[in-house]
Amino acid sequence: MFKKAERKQARLRLALAGPSGSGKTLSALLLATGLGGKIAVIDTEHESASLYAEYADFDVMSLGAPYSPERYIDAISSAEAGGYSVLIIDSYSHEWIGAGGCLEINDAIAKQKYKGNTWSAWNETTPRHRKLVDRILTSPLHIICTMRSKTETVQGEGKKIIKLGMKSEQREGSDYEFTVVLDLVHDGNVAIATKDRTRIFDQPEVISADTGRRLIAWLNDGKKQDEHGAEAVNEAISKIPVAETMQELQSIYSAAYRIAEQMPEPLARLNAAKDKRKAELTEAA
Repeated sequence: MFKKAERKQARLRLALAGPSGSGKTLSALLLATGLGGKIAVIDTEHESASLYAEYADFDVMSLGAPYSPERYIDAISSAEAGGYSVLIIDSYSHEWIGAGGCLEINDAIAKQKYKGNTWSAWNETTPRHRKLVDRILTSPLHIICTMRSKTETVQGEGKKIIKLGMKSEQREGSDYEFTVVLDLVHDGNVAIATKDRTRIFDQPEVISADTGRRLIAWLNDGKKQDEHGAEAVNEAISKIPVAETMQELQSIYSAAYRIAEQMPEPLARLNAAKDKRKAELTEAA
């Protein structure tokens, strides 16, 4: 059924991409400060985020290798359980290119099961990466991901050497998952929008806390999130009675639970529907 489109309140999904030294971590922290609320940082950059503790009030989790999608998912769950409002993933690139990340996972699967055929191995690696993407998209937190960019050095005016960020070091097409993608230029730490559904970044700018305040104003300028959440929970409740397997039931329930957990009445109805269908499936088995 079609219905009139309306913009609802939303959670931020923003990517900051740039070469080494372009200011990704500090920009993310300043932006998060402007968004408001408790800030958590998943730090895969050898505790580099803590170097900026004077600029923002935040808690940090140091995440070392292996950088598997599952470890990122567990870290996101910890941030949600900790009552944070904003999560910075610094850096999202490690899940793809880091030790124990998707590229290494795929090579290992190819050698173990497909006689070195990496193309076939992606049938197993891609779903694991996709689970992380889905986790980021469905989280109730505002999420900011930093991504490394492959660097190219060029000579500017006056023979000045300039670092330019090229392609982001993540899976091809990862930019599509974000509301805003900002490329940071090494010279001056200026952010340039390569994708912007907010239409806030019509000009290059240096990221500050005010950037975050402008974003939160845009995110909150829509239909009340509780109304949107109740609609999503009601839709899940309508799907639960026709779930054919425990796995399908769990998938429907988990997605709706993250929305309903702060709404007692919808949560009670969701749990009742889930328990009833679980009992029916158990009996049928």
